[in-house]
Amino acid sequence: MQDPRLHAPAVARNRDPILAVLRGILPAKGLVLEIASGSGEHAAHFAAAFSGLTFQPSDPNPGARASIDAWTAVTGLPNIRPAVALDASRQPWPLSWADAILCINMVHISPFAATEGLFRQAYDLLQPGAPLYLYGPFLREDVETAPSNLAFDAQLRAQDQEWGLRDLADVAALARENEFSAPHIVEMPANNLSVIFRRL
Repeated sequence: MQDPRLHAPAVARNRDPILAVLRGILPAKGLVLEIASGSGEHAAHFAAAFSGLTFQPSDPNPGARASIDAWTAVTGLPNIRPAVALDASRQPWPLSWADAILCINMVHISPFAATEGLFRQAYDLLQPGAPLYLYGPFLREDVETAPSNLAFDAQLRAQDQEWGLRDLADVAALARENEFSAPHIVEMPANNLSVIFRRL
């Protein structure tokens, strides 16, 4: 039988820097919803580090969900729920609440409608003060964009004209419209950012 686990090379490079940021923002216990979990490797890594938290991975892709559940089975961790089908741009979501929401490398590899749906639904799921964590490359005014990110942006737009690096100012404006705080920005390796919003 073929192993359904997918491997994302970037995970090995970014999971520990992301984990270091998450240690400062996630609650000690509760439910963490991960949007666009992809291979499931992040969820497995974070669940191992936060035994007091339950992780709910999600992805719209059936192959990704099979990979997520396979990684969960290999780890044997009891604090990862089975992956659920969730398209950030579509309602309703299969959850009614969460104590934190993580969204890693989705914003630039999806239509902007997915980011709009993310903030709209996150407002309904989160309590005031709860974090919405984004990770990935962004464009920023008055900050020179790395050539590698410009090339990546062009590559994404060639694949799908609705994809591409987002201007962080546009994402922050969307956050304000949905009653989230201004972003707290943490510089990450390889020209990526951790961007933390809080539900107001």
